[in-house]
Amino acid sequence: MQVTPLTKIISLSGLLAAGFLLIILSCALWSNWYPLYVVAIFLLAPLPNILLTRSEFDDFMSDSSSSANDFSKFMTATFVASGICLPVVLYHTQLVVFQATVMSTVGGLLIYSSIILFTMFFQESQEEF
Repeated sequence: MQVTPLTKIISLSGLLAAGFLLIILSCALWSNWYPLYVVAIFLLAPLPNILLTRSEFDDFMSDSSSSANDFSKFMTATFVASGICLPVVLYHTQLVVFQATVMSTVGGLLIYSSIILFTMFFQESQEEF
């Protein structure tokens, strides 16, 4: 069974909407808008890979490497780690409650995973032509 591009877009938009819903609920339910910073971090996370990665150096085991490729992977990992750790730090400083921490972390990971899945799904379809 072949999955159509429209099905992919609809499912990814549902995943993205669920991520935004969790983050906005984590802010609105406790009237504290600090967890909203997680959205900006997870939206910025894939940008270094998109801007600096060249496809010829994507193989992890290859001997040749690019410093721009390595730097983009490092910056992406830094953004993802910051997006996961920011709600934990906000909880530790008692600016948000534990439930908001969990909701914003899960919501941020849903947003980031939907962006990554979108690039994976539609990058494969371009290579077939």
